[in-house]
Amino acid sequence: MGSGGFSFTVLGGVPGGPRWGRLVTPHGEVDTPAFMPVGTQAAVKALDPAEVAAAGTRMVLCNTYHLFLRPGPEVVAAAGGLHRFMGWPGPILTDSGGFQVMSLRPLSRVEEEGVRFRSHLDGSERMLTPELSVAVQEALGADIIVPLDHCLPYPSDPLALADAAERTLRWAKRSLEARTRGDQAMFAVVQGGHDPALRAEMVRALSTLGFDGYAIGGLMVGESKGLMYRVLEQVAPLLPEGSPRYLMGVGSPDDLVESVVRGMDLFDCVLPTRLARHGTLLTGRGPVVLRNARWAREFGPPDPGCPCPVCGRFSTAYLRHLFKAGEPLGPRLASLHNLYFIQGLMSRLRAALESGGLEALRREVGRVYGPRPGASAATGSERPRQEGFGPRASNLCQESRSGTPGQKRRNADACTHAGSSGW
Repeated sequence: MGSGGFSFTVLGGVPGGPRWGRLVTPHGEVDTPAFMPVGTQAAVKALDPAEVAAAGTRMVLCNTYHLFLRPGPEVVAAAGGLHRFMGWPGPILTDSGGFQVMSLRPLSRVEEEGVRFRSHLDGSERMLTPELSVAVQEALGADIIVPLDHCLPYPSDPLALADAAERTLRWAKRSLEARTRGDQAMFAVVQGGHDPALRAEMVRALSTLGFDGYAIGGLMVGESKGLMYRVLEQVAPLLPEGSPRYLMGVGSPDDLVESVVRGMDLFDCVLPTRLARHGTLLTGRGPVVLRNARWAREFGPPDPGCPCPVCGRFSTAYLRHLFKAGEPLGPRLASLHNLYFIQGLMSRLRAALESGGLEALRREVGRVYGPRPGASAATGSERPRQEGFGPRASNLCQESRSGTPGQKRRNADACTHAGSSGW
């Protein structure tokens, strides 16, 4: 990485495969692999920034699309930048808005100039171009910014995938030209769907342009887990070895482990906190759906081995009561617990990479969250369970970090209903 105040060092691991490292930014260091909670509107929902940090978080993600619409980049800039505005002293990554644009269809239309869309807030017509996306992110003042990209859902026509990937490449070049700040890193987005040749072509082209890191986009958009893993296996060895690899929109425990195995360094996802707000806890024994009657008299902690303040003070029965009674404290405590769980998993992954214990941890997580023994990785099929979220819940809960209020409600309901029916 060549931008001022930034560096990335691979401290150990396998070329093109699992590794650990350290990312240095103007607002602090991040040991990798690392998970970024999503602060869509400059806040990780229901949590104070101090709590987010206490859970082990070193870097958060904020959403360019949402902050562009409200409160506007000029307000954030006047406040002294995103770090001061939201009270977060650590590193921040802002995404480009490309995924949100995809989720807003049919309110958006992609043109060569950029994306024309109607605001989900007031219906006003807007145009987001690569240049404007960079200008907004520079005004926000994030440590790492991402160029506007063209993301398509799965499945998509091969010709449409090629068109979107090539447009993403052109937009990446325009974004570099529009860049004016030397104190922000910029990560390219590698698109190409599930076509290995197209992905390879995009990596080759982008790696000649001087980006500071590489994000893999266009995954977790409806495909199976097995298909996603195959793409990572094909793409990771092609990326520049000395640059960070960021897998966008992944946050379930099994996906995090399997993606680290395949060489990824950075992750973001709404999944842990969104599941929490709808009553599903991530624990060492698997997901716990609090609305299920079996927890009504469970007076022990949700996860006996968890060091979080929730498990140290409250019982599963009490948390269930909060959700059944509609108390706002329930989603807040569940969100805090789930963030501790995910950051604890990332800490264990880093330790396992250094000690040589990655395969043992992979088996442990796989027994609870992964595919059943003997299942084909290509199918991404899931083992049925008594408790948990359904096989499409990772996609449903990751979808639409933006979207209309109706879309958000439908996705949230899908998370909750999937959580009630088992894996």
